[in-house]
Amino acid sequence: MYPKPILFGVMGVYDVLLVAAIVICLFAADRMGIMRKFSVKLQKVLIVAMMAAVLLGFFGAVFFQAIYEAIETGEFKLNLNTGMTFYGGLIFGLIAFLAVWFGLGKLWCKENEAVKKFGAIADIAACLIPLAHALGRLGCLAAGCCHGADTDKWYGIMHYGLTQSGEMIPLGKKVPVQLFEALFLFALAGVMFWFFFGKFGKENKGRFPLMPVYTIAYGVWRFLIEYARADERGQTIIPALSPSQLIAILMVAAGVAYLCVWFMQKRNTAKMRETLKETSEVSNDENSGSDETV
Repeated sequence: MYPKPILFGVMGVYDVLLVAAIVICLFAADRMGIMRKFSVKLQKVLIVAMMAAVLLGFFGAVFFQAIYEAIETGEFKLNLNTGMTFYGGLIFGLIAFLAVWFGLGKLWCKENEAVKKFGAIADIAACLIPLAHALGRLGCLAAGCCHGADTDKWYGIMHYGLTQSGEMIPLGKKVPVQLFEALFLFALAGVMFWFFFGKFGKENKGRFPLMPVYTIAYGVWRFLIEYARADERGQTIIPALSPSQLIAILMVAAGVAYLCVWFMQKRNTAKMRETLKETSEVSNDENSGSDETV
């Protein structure tokens, strides 16, 4: 499952691309933070939070992989040589990032800057997560592991063909899911960056959130592609869903909830501004009437 080391005696293609993804994301996050006017101290918090997310994310990825294998074998065992899962890394990494962002941000930064810039950091994450994920998928594909392994019956999209009698039969060839995942994620990351840096991002004074766009788009994609996979790994507390499909539904639900909260806050802000405007106009009218009387 896990790619064998082929570079420098200890690193494989997967490892190289994973390190590249981390470096690219750290650099891009710093540049994007400057664009959204993060203070120098908050930029430092961002880097520390991202490094904490990477470290704990690796543990979470291995932990979730152990859970997957425990479902198969009945034995729970943490092992770096058995592979990692994206969702495990994402969940544990998110916990670490938020803990550092709000904890250290409160200590280092003034005027609740970390809280005020949470929407901006969510936008940055929506751009960088699919980019890093796509590079990881390419690493798996190049190394022949995980969903890219043609020899593993669990993974890949099986090609079917028609016989002369019209019967559909498997041809024995699989198109690695990693390839489609990588292409989709690169495209999604491109759209996110276009929203962030393009005309939409510069003129979007209301800062329409990008995180729900990412979670909903990827959640729907992940749910649908599970049906195309030659994969019947385990089931969840809902018998009709695979583990990935269940998490995909949760991602879509989280994105929809995020949007609902954002729209409610925006509406409340608009009402408050309208009330203040009306109050100011009434006050000005009263002052004007007093001047005329005098």
